[in-house]
Amino acid sequence: MFGNKVLKIKLFYRDLFEGVLISLRAIKANKMRAILTTLGIIIGIVAVTTMSTAIVGLRDAFMNSISSLGSDVLYIDKYPWFAMGNWSQYRNRKNIDYDDFVRLKEDLQNYEAIAPTKRTFGKVVKYKERSATTTLVFGTNEDYVKTSGAIPEKGRFINAYESKAGRKVCVIGQDIADALFPNEDPLGKRVKIRGVPLKVVGVLEKQGSGFFGSFSLDGQLIMPLKTFESVVGKTRRALRIDVKVGSQANIEDVKEEIRALMRTYRKVPPGKPDDFAINQQEVFKEMYDKTVGIISIAGLVITALSLFVGAIGIMNIMFVSVTERTKEIGIRKAIGAKTWSILFQFLSEAAIICLIGGVIGIAVSFPLSLIINQFLPTAMPLDIVFIALGISFFVGIVSGFLPAYRASKLDPVDALRYE
Repeated sequence: MFGNKVLKIKLFYRDLFEGVLISLRAIKANKMRAILTTLGIIIGIVAVTTMSTAIVGLRDAFMNSISSLGSDVLYIDKYPWFAMGNWSQYRNRKNIDYDDFVRLKEDLQNYEAIAPTKRTFGKVVKYKERSATTTLVFGTNEDYVKTSGAIPEKGRFINAYESKAGRKVCVIGQDIADALFPNEDPLGKRVKIRGVPLKVVGVLEKQGSGFFGSFSLDGQLIMPLKTFESVVGKTRRALRIDVKVGSQANIEDVKEEIRALMRTYRKVPPGKPDDFAINQQEVFKEMYDKTVGIISIAGLVITALSLFVGAIGIMNIMFVSVTERTKEIGIRKAIGAKTWSILFQFLSEAAIICLIGGVIGIAVSFPLSLIINQFLPTAMPLDIVFIALGISFFVGIVSGFLPAYRASKLDPVDALRYE
């Protein structure tokens, strides 16, 4: 009994192996037809892999860009980051002011750091005969090192005394340091911004670009808030309050506590909407996911059409192949080939053709993704490769099933008489 089971298993695997060998010989005998048949699959796989590599690369770049914001940091501002509706309702709001910061710092219960922040763009910084243009200039306090992750590589960050007294000191990014001090240590040197000398007390770690390369985080300059207001002007820039919660689990509770306190400070009546915004990193993620979701759906529709056309082409060719090899099918059935063996033979042929198309598609999309990477960030992790091959195999099985089923149901007597 046991011996019969072993024999049946051996025969089963032998039939599988023979089916694959016959499929490979049939593909080899019609190489040009097989290659032309795979064109639709190749185009579909190139489309799906290229789209996937672009989406993955853009998401990685996006997450790196917003990582400086901090997932546990809340930003209390006059405007929401993604304003919906009538812009004038936000423009007419009362500015967040320094008194709001002072009261919030005293009343808020759960936070790790809190920093008042003002910012401006594109100011020229000079040292002797050299000059550089900043991407961002911040006025803030000593807690900004925690809320922003702006860690000094050399020297130190501005301290509480310098912040409170409005001392003329600053911390600069790597780009500013390289441009102004190519061959000397910047620490202790005095740079000028709008004619005001500032002593360099620290140089930040290299941070790279923010928001898809729109600006360099290494081109920033940070100074005490009072110093910023004396250099740039006190009323020209709105204040933002940055609050580092310290724990992702508590962020919603702290957010509601801030909302209640700010509504009290700004005398917002019950039932009226907030006249301020509490922004966080999650808003960027949600907006990104919505945008990419629409792009992904469009890409999937295009890919599905390409694969559908490819599948129809393979189905037609497999029907032709079944017709051409009717006599061969009759001979195999006459010498004992089972129905499932014939079915597997033609299914495997369709699947192998599609897998070849998938491999060629991946081979084309990889250098294509490298070219696209010169303009947009791309990434091709292994899971995309396996998904592409899985899609190819699935399309092969689906498109080859009807022809294979027809071949398996042929009557051996009629098949042998076929000319």
